[in-house]
Amino acid sequence: MSLVSAQGVSVAYDDAVVLSHVDFTVEPGEIVTVVGPNGSGKSTFLKVLIGAVRPSAGRVTRKPGLKVGYVPQKLAIDPSLPMTVERFMHLPSRRNKGEVGEALERVGVAHLAGRQLASLSGGQFQRVLLARAILGRPDVLMLDEPTQGLDQPGSADFYTLLENIRRDMGCAVVMVSHELHVVMSASDRVICLNRHICCQGAPEVVSSAPEYRALFGTGTHGALAIYRHEHDHAHDDCDHDCDHNHDVDREHTENA
Repeated sequence: MSLVSAQGVSVAYDDAVVLSHVDFTVEPGEIVTVVGPNGSGKSTFLKVLIGAVRPSAGRVTRKPGLKVGYVPQKLAIDPSLPMTVERFMHLPSRRNKGEVGEALERVGVAHLAGRQLASLSGGQFQRVLLARAILGRPDVLMLDEPTQGLDQPGSADFYTLLENIRRDMGCAVVMVSHELHVVMSASDRVICLNRHICCQGAPEVVSSAPEYRALFGTGTHGALAIYRHEHDHAHDDCDHDCDHNHDVDREHTENA
């Protein structure tokens, strides 16, 4: 049974169409990356999947009892707020201390438990957010540009960590990313979104699709060998239905 299924999902804010007739499923254990230009509806798409945004049309079905871990694109923390990493992990309600320690250890930041959140680097903070997301062993992890602001080595380490978590915990991973060459190569399936799904499939299929190249050019697919892992399930070929309309919506629609 699919973990999450979207059927004919559309989202509009006032007169701005953000998503149009999107069909999508998340299967157990797979890593799916969603790419697209600014304003293409990526963040809104993720929020629809987790239930934070209600579709204007269509429906989203979730497996009964589905547990979701979510890492947002941005989380502003007041630097004057005295809060340690460990205290943050217990919000909004107290968690088992052993589970908290195990989650922090799994992402490599157990030594930061007593540190103030405001003192963490960008990479450390993202790992803490990831640790919080895997509390309770979710069935699917959903991440919205989790490496934004990190340098290339930091991004590569983070994606390797995600692969390890998927392997060890058996959860599916759905992530929005702008880092095409690295994140696509770490994926089982790639969704190219520009308000609708332009194409989808295995990374090698998407990177050579005319729809993908029209959006991103031809210079990004050559690095797909980086971090490529083996998997034994089949993928659908690209759907060649993109209308090549690449005008983007206003910036606020992407983050709404």
